[in-house]
Amino acid sequence: MGKKTLVKTKKEPNIRRRSNGLWEARKQINGIPIRVTGHDKKQVLAEFDKKVEEAENPALISSDITVDAFRDKWFNTFKVPKIKTTSIYPMTRRYERTFGNRIGKRKLNSLTCFDIQVAINGMLSDGIGITTIKDALGSFRECLESAKNNGLIAINPCFEIILPEKTNSKQRRFLTVDEQKRFLETAETEYGWYYPMLKVMLLTGMRISEVGGLCWSDIDYDNDVIHIRRALFSQYEYGKKKLHFTTTKTINSVRDIPMMADCKKMLRLQKKNQNKIKKELGKRYRSENEEGLSDLVFTSSMGSAATRYNVAPIINKIVKSINLREDYESVKENRKPIYMEPVSPHALRRTFCTRCFEAGMNIKVVQKIMGHSNYAVTANIYTEVMPDKMNEEVELFNSKLLTM
Repeated sequence: MGKKTLVKTKKEPNIRRRSNGLWEARKQINGIPIRVTGHDKKQVLAEFDKKVEEAENPALISSDITVDAFRDKWFNTFKVPKIKTTSIYPMTRRYERTFGNRIGKRKLNSLTCFDIQVAINGMLSDGIGITTIKDALGSFRECLESAKNNGLIAINPCFEIILPEKTNSKQRRFLTVDEQKRFLETAETEYGWYYPMLKVMLLTGMRISEVGGLCWSDIDYDNDVIHIRRALFSQYEYGKKKLHFTTTKTINSVRDIPMMADCKKMLRLQKKNQNKIKKELGKRYRSENEEGLSDLVFTSSMGSAATRYNVAPIINKIVKSINLREDYESVKENRKPIYMEPVSPHALRRTFCTRCFEAGMNIKVVQKIMGHSNYAVTANIYTEVMPDKMNEEVELFNSKLLTM
């Protein structure tokens, strides 16, 4: 493949030919990204010019507009200004995978409730999850309600849609005390660079995005507090990996987490290890060369920011190592092996939450430390991971009633 060919004429300053042969026209108007690709240059330019004109003139919407075209206009006008930058690409991809691929080329004013239901039935047949479909339908319903309010359609066809109920929901994964012990022992002996980070995750309940966005300036040794002020998101946009510092998941996620003695010990160890590796790698330490990333607490062994893309594989390797050892031990002891189930970065967060409940911590305090959006989220975890404790409380209440 040859290099990208850029067209730099005054007449066509925003179009280029990519190495895969596709023509790509791009531009930003009032912060709204406009992007059109295709094999035919004239068609790409025609569609691009139309989208640019619509972006510059919000009221200019054709009566024969397609579903895709109106959704793009609605999304860029009403959603993009108020959502996080990191949400734009995932929300667009979700639409493309669901309704866009099935009815996106249809005329907006020809859509019926029947069309929506057929599209959803197709999604279910293709194995798309119910949660994904529900989220996509909610957004699409909002989009078509805007079309109705603008006089483009008489009724919103997204109502009276039938969706199957979600069944057999899996129990939230968390590590038992024994699993946590084996997990940390293996991390320390076989993946020492990541040991401090993984243990801090188990001692604080931070989300992986909060771990990645944690800076040394957030560590308050004087007051034994970790300040959670931002999140770091990594995602692939049109095949290219991008990092974004953004606000935390919810308002309650901006919080201060108490720093236990063991946590402080791990942070000091991380600082020592980081200083050593920075000295060894010099300019090859990646975060030093990226704007805004030089103060990160946790990175890969080469200095890349810690994200779910590089942390999850390490966790998987630790679990695999534990299970390989279990294979050996079970043969040696002539018994059936008991394997550790898969562990995700978020499972470490739930594990911290579970340890808090096991220690008898007040649910409201746990909610504050975890940064949950509301009390119900924390309470639901409690009832799921502490069924025996819940039964004990009911029995205690019952015994008190009998003595009245």
